[in-house]
Amino acid sequence: MIDCAVWWATPLAESGEHLSLLGPAERERHAAYRRDEDKRRFLTGRVLAKTVAAGHLGSTPAEVEFDATCDDCGKQHGPPRVPGAKLALSISHSGERIGVALTGGAAVGLDVESATRKADDSLLDYALNDAERAALEDLSERERADAFFRYWTRKEAVMKATGRGLRIPLTSLTMSPPGEPARLAGSADPALSPERTRMADLDPGDGYRAAVAVLTALPGEEMEVTQHWWSPGR
Repeated sequence: MIDCAVWWATPLAESGEHLSLLGPAERERHAAYRRDEDKRRFLTGRVLAKTVAAGHLGSTPAEVEFDATCDDCGKQHGPPRVPGAKLALSISHSGERIGVALTGGAAVGLDVESATRKADDSLLDYALNDAERAALEDLSERERADAFFRYWTRKEAVMKATGRGLRIPLTSLTMSPPGEPARLAGSADPALSPERTRMADLDPGDGYRAAVAVLTALPGEEMEVTQHWWSPGR
């Protein structure tokens, strides 16, 4: 059984205490954001991830150092890793929600999205394949938007778990219909197989949709997900 812990938070106010937890490369990324809300989301994601990782490792957040080297370009904007530690992390944020998923080493991907946008035809054509679009045909506009973001977060979570992100075409993945438990029903990309992909829809609160995916080492291995809310001082 793979244990996957997901932690949710709202954006932190910037403070010296929180900023002190950022390493040099993280400070550069934080400073590069132009909008204050983007700075706060990035900062909160890193502080939360280091807090969660420290709890898993039996250390303190100040002792946790991330390596986020991108496999393609070598810059520090890839998924965060703790060198030498047996854990895997995924960070996602949207609007007033920041999430971190952690496992004991199994590749994990987390995605959260604000579900207040409309799902227009161009967005559906970009993200969904023919079978998935057909499942939305008889839905109302509101139901269609809700169903779309179920599909979207599931696909984003799976792609993040592979570490390849949008290099995997969204339409190459077929997800279970939104009214069913999250499941990878099919994949045209060799990086993913339904037999070794475990998924779950999550509850980040009203107005948001989220999903988590874990890639297993064995076809029969299952996943158990727990969700927690975090605030400074906990």
